[in-house]
Amino acid sequence: MREYNSERPHQALDMQSPGDRFTSVPEQERDVLGVRVPAVLALVPQQRTPPGEPDPAEAVPVPAGPPELAPEAVPVEHGGPVEFERVVPASGNLQVAGKQFWLGPARSGLTVTFWADTSVIHLLIAGTRIKTVRSHLSVSDLAMLAARGGRAAGPAPLPAGDGAAFEVDRVVNNSGLVGLGGHQVLAAEILGGRRVGIRVDDETLSFFDPSSRELLRVRPNPLSPEEVQRLRGLRPAGPPPRPRVEPVRVQRRISATGTVMVCRQVVSLGRTYAGQTVTVHVSETTITVELDGQVRVIRRTTDVPVRNVKANKPREVSDVV
Repeated sequence: MREYNSERPHQALDMQSPGDRFTSVPEQERDVLGVRVPAVLALVPQQRTPPGEPDPAEAVPVPAGPPELAPEAVPVEHGGPVEFERVVPASGNLQVAGKQFWLGPARSGLTVTFWADTSVIHLLIAGTRIKTVRSHLSVSDLAMLAARGGRAAGPAPLPAGDGAAFEVDRVVNNSGLVGLGGHQVLAAEILGGRRVGIRVDDETLSFFDPSSRELLRVRPNPLSPEEVQRLRGLRPAGPPPRPRVEPVRVQRRISATGTVMVCRQVVSLGRTYAGQTVTVHVSETTITVELDGQVRVIRRTTDVPVRNVKANKPREVSDVV
């Protein structure tokens, strides 16, 4: 190191050594310049010794006993989850272990708590989870973060495992779609422009009204568990949404065989009505059809919720290939 800095010439420095280009700061300016010290270092303020008094640094050291852990300090399990804090800089861009976390200048100065393991990283402010991303950390990275002020993490901010349900809020676009984890999921065209809650279960997505928790639609869940954990605005699920108690009014177009499909139940109305559109009232126990001024009541044999309200549009010549 001495040869590299003081003796070896460098072509980029006009054949000078780095030591030749170094100039120390004058003593009178050192008290003016601020020094940025990493937050992980424990700083002990040093006091100057008045003239004529012995220097404490020269005092005979007293043997210290074995170090003791603070009451709240818990050893971090090797490879286990770690919690640590970082302060958002003015740029709003945090960097941890070589990866950047964008939080925005509006959050500058706030303290962010990181909950991290080798699979996922949660970011929390004042106990509220604001972001979840896939972890890039290895076991060695977690050990380094623990040594730099980290601690053993508590329970994960979000439950995990089979059977865990979550919720998010989204606005349905004009085409009846919502964006979830990079997927465009069909809610219903009739819900276009409406803000809905979405309950995410292992197999299904339940769309519901956020204020009343009324069940609106049920769709298959195309998301993997990893994609679910990274959803924006994810929170633990509340009670399951329920359909309205009063019958749901839907429309169906009678097929060429004289049947309609309601909640996966086939209802036969007769071939003479093929092509007509009928109104159907769906309750928990019955299916009621209004046809030719008459009312037909059929016992309901399925518990599948209503997924489509409007009748299917008839095919046009241009639609047939």
